[in-house]
Amino acid sequence: MLSAVGGESVTGDYVRIHEVGPRDGLQNEPSVISVARKVALIDLLSQSGLRDIEVGSFVSPKWVPQMADTDQVLAQLSPVQCVRYAVLVPNKRGWDGFLDARRDDIITDIAVFIAASEGFSQSNLNCSIAESVDRLRPVVAAAKETGVTVRGYVSCVTDCPFDGPTSPQQVADTVAMLRDLAPMQISLGDTIGQGTPDRISAMLEAVLAVAPATDLAGHFHDTGGQALANIAVSLAHGLRAFDSAVGGLGGCPYAPGAPGNVATEAVLDLLAHSGYETGVDARFIAQAADMARGMR
Repeated sequence: MLSAVGGESVTGDYVRIHEVGPRDGLQNEPSVISVARKVALIDLLSQSGLRDIEVGSFVSPKWVPQMADTDQVLAQLSPVQCVRYAVLVPNKRGWDGFLDARRDDIITDIAVFIAASEGFSQSNLNCSIAESVDRLRPVVAAAKETGVTVRGYVSCVTDCPFDGPTSPQQVADTVAMLRDLAPMQISLGDTIGQGTPDRISAMLEAVLAVAPATDLAGHFHDTGGQALANIAVSLAHGLRAFDSAVGGLGGCPYAPGAPGNVATEAVLDLLAHSGYETGVDARFIAQAADMARGMR
């Protein structure tokens, strides 16, 4: 079977971990973290067997100052063959920044994002969901033209800090809108960490009607202590890709109560005990978790 990320084949007992600590984790830290420390963390993670590491974002430094040096991070990291490095690109200006910083010797993907709730879209992007998709159209078109793989994030798939519960059908409709731009993998984000297995299951049943499990990933915050249980129910629905942050770093700076991505080391432990392969060396992840916690 084929995955939307890179068109690479996956098997039923293999789970792909998308490490988001250097971006989604560190973006929420209050103190400025040096380029050297970020690069050291990414380089260590690159040695672990991870295939996907999100290293930064080309967003406005006014709104996310921790990511203002992403171009320098890309310039200084030591790439490892077969590792895909990703950056978040919110708009055409971000795309232009990415092109300026892109290196020929690194496999670099981009991620784009929208929300499944109108309240979060208005608060975070100052536009409706439909308008946010239209804003991404030229970015996705440019990526397709230059051969850059695009991954999509959909936020607030169970709850919104402004609108309350998000209906499963709303999530499915939003996923369909984003995938109309390109057949990208979609990462489904429980942005404020209030999802439960029953609600995640209901959401996935709706989304699976518009996208295959091989093109979906779970992105669960552990704010409510349910992230691992939500991963387990997602596995039962056929998902074989999950986002996590080494050391449980960070969360979304625009979602009240959101801190706490599920820790990569905890996800690896769950998957190992459940009989899944990841190809990731837990010893490197343990070292990286210690390093990441030292950045707080």
